[in-house]
Amino acid sequence: MKALAFDAHGDLSTLSFREVKEPCERPGWTILSVRAVALNHLDIWVRRGWPGLSLPLPHWSGSDIVGSVIALDPAAPPQSSIALGTRVAVNPGYLLGRDEWTARGEESESPLYRIIGEDCCGGLAEIVAVPTECLVPVPEQLSDAVAAAFLLTGTTAWRMLFSRGKLLPGETVLIVGAGGGVNSLAVFLAKRHGASVIVVAGTPEKEKFAAALGADMTVCYRDKGAWHHEVLSLTGGRGVDLVIDNVGAATFDKSLKSLRRGGRLVTVGNTSGPILSIDNRLVFAKQLSIIGSTMGSREDFLSATTALWSEPIGTLDKLIDTVAPFESGIEMMARLESGEQSGKIVLSMV
Repeated sequence: MKALAFDAHGDLSTLSFREVKEPCERPGWTILSVRAVALNHLDIWVRRGWPGLSLPLPHWSGSDIVGSVIALDPAAPPQSSIALGTRVAVNPGYLLGRDEWTARGEESESPLYRIIGEDCCGGLAEIVAVPTECLVPVPEQLSDAVAAAFLLTGTTAWRMLFSRGKLLPGETVLIVGAGGGVNSLAVFLAKRHGASVIVVAGTPEKEKFAAALGADMTVCYRDKGAWHHEVLSLTGGRGVDLVIDNVGAATFDKSLKSLRRGGRLVTVGNTSGPILSIDNRLVFAKQLSIIGSTMGSREDFLSATTALWSEPIGTLDKLIDTVAPFESGIEMMARLESGEQSGKIVLSMV
């Protein structure tokens, strides 16, 4: 089978389409023929590598998978609802075992939590093996692209907004960044929940995109270096209830300064760097909460997919930047890496 794989960590030049071995049947896992796979920044980070990451090579990523079952789990009971030919979506998070965190339903907090495409080979291939417990049948009315687009980002956005951020209807949330898959979906979900949304964007085009998703107000950070002053002005000096920041070093201080007294900041990444510099007096004097969030539990995954898949047909299309053939994978990865996209990029195999 063909996969979009790399033999060494590095830049985009390490990626190529090549023949690789098909996955073998094993208990607890089901084999799919991949129909669609969405791209994430995780694909870039895994390809580049980081200290401590050790993967058997070649490796291929791809966490957002929709496929058709072509080989059943040998350990699955005969009455399983997953039959040959079933079209399924895949929860990108899986477990190596059970512990105190999984017992509380907080799978993504567990040291036994793993991600398809990072810790095992993913969906950037014609065929993939995935844990059977991760499979969810896709409603007939959904396209492959829509079903695949919001699996990892949906789980992440749901957890950071609701499970961790405790966003309430009527509150104001500031989302730092507009073009990526998680943030664009966060705008949509927050508005769907009845919140007021302010978006910090890098270009007028990204501001327009955020407004089209439902953002109530936008701020272009390239026009305003001290953009937190604009956020405070937009809220009458009060500040926002919740900030979602996945940028990190370049924005964290301004994000904190944008909060109201007693506000919450949820950090979900560090695309600009992980080393932060903050004035701790701001944190304790305003009694701010800094909350970490990453991926999500099975409950987060099911809550997100249930909510999104119940939207009227066509509603989610505006959250998709591009649907391209699998053969365009390197070009689409370059588009993602350049930050040109507004929403999700999906590769189609059929």
